[in-house]
Amino acid sequence: MTPLPPPHQHRLNAIEGWLALGLPEEARGEFNAIPEVLRREPPVLEAEFAIHAHHRDWTAAFETAERHVACHPEDSGAWIHRAYAARRRPDGGLAEAFRLLLPAAARFPREGVIPYNLACYCAQQDQLEDAWHWLLQATRIAGPDRIRRMASHDPDLVALKPRLGALA
Repeated sequence: MTPLPPPHQHRLNAIEGWLALGLPEEARGEFNAIPEVLRREPPVLEAEFAIHAHHRDWTAAFETAERHVACHPEDSGAWIHRAYAARRRPDGGLAEAFRLLLPAAARFPREGVIPYNLACYCAQQDQLEDAWHWLLQATRIAGPDRIRRMASHDPDLVALKPRLGALA
């Protein structure tokens, strides 16, 4: 992805820095200085999502991610963010997150975090065999060591912890 020209790329870097420091209002100020014409660019949409996520405003985060998917359906991160926000927004949930992310599994077959997240959504809905299926798919893409490491610390996958040794 091509970075935005200065000073806009500097503003995106500042947003990231302000959020890392726990200063979301300063991040919002930097974001507001980005011209409207650039607000549909992937890095700008990612920054906007990060600001909403920092505030735990999952409805606004979902709307931003929805615009991101609509404008840039080739960006796997947009699909992941949309499902993440859908899970957490008041009128969303696990089933919606799964439904929104499922098409991304076929669209981005080399993106291991997508089947991993689908496994999380299934496990949290007590669909453990489906969760295991998605975790195996994530393992084929990202490797067993990485997935085992991630899953062993993930509260979403506690129910599958006894089986993690079988990932190969």
